[in-house]
Amino acid sequence: MTVHPSARPIGAQHPRVRDLLALRKDGSPGRIMVEGTWEHDRLLTTSATIEALFWCPEAGPPDITNLAGRATEVYRISAKLLSRMARKTRPEGLISIARLPEWRPQAFRFTNRSLVLVADGVEYAGNLGTLIRTADAANADCLVLTSRRARPTHPAVYSASRGTVLSTPIVEFGDIPAAAAWLRSHAFRVHLADPAATGTYRVPQYDGPTAFVVGSEGSGLSRAWHDEGFDAVSIPMLGQADSLNVALSAGILLFEARARKEGW
Repeated sequence: MTVHPSARPIGAQHPRVRDLLALRKDGSPGRIMVEGTWEHDRLLTTSATIEALFWCPEAGPPDITNLAGRATEVYRISAKLLSRMARKTRPEGLISIARLPEWRPQAFRFTNRSLVLVADGVEYAGNLGTLIRTADAANADCLVLTSRRARPTHPAVYSASRGTVLSTPIVEFGDIPAAAAWLRSHAFRVHLADPAATGTYRVPQYDGPTAFVVGSEGSGLSRAWHDEGFDAVSIPMLGQADSLNVALSAGILLFEARARKEGW
């Protein structure tokens, strides 16, 4: 067993362990729990600050030099403590506390190629993570959150987003009128994703700054978004199901708009 020289051994009563256990449940503002081998490989490709690294030599990689060099604090934990701290059923010996970047609405500059996804009232961390990953894949400028229920800091968001929660700009508004006003101020053409809409997503040209608003898994879009007077688009349902998963719907809409903008 290799023991890294910078890794300080700690037990279950250490304050950092209690801190991590609190993060494990639902995260906290600006901080997220990262667990696993590929998750840390991805973490190293970002500029995110690693507040603390927890390493179990019995279960983790023998060489943590790169991670230890990035982490502010490095701790060595036992296999027993790892099993208590980990969320995975088969822990891989690496857990970190990382800081999420901060994005301010006033810092953005948009063009006719700009694409924004708005997630309204999304309930599940896994879906939120997949929406972040989808926005990244379509080269969207940012993800906007309204009526937020799932936290971007939930550990499941990191895995579902494939780590892109650390690089995808995310901004949150306290109310829907404020988000709508921000989009209008940047000349966005806003399209509400609504299965009941008569016009399909193939109709608009998407030739200016474009935003799509998708709703929660259970109840769809908040009434307040409809009250803003934006157009609605639908994805035709050709089988027995009456709707698609929110992340799948977002992917169809974002890539349709991206294809139009890029002339694919």
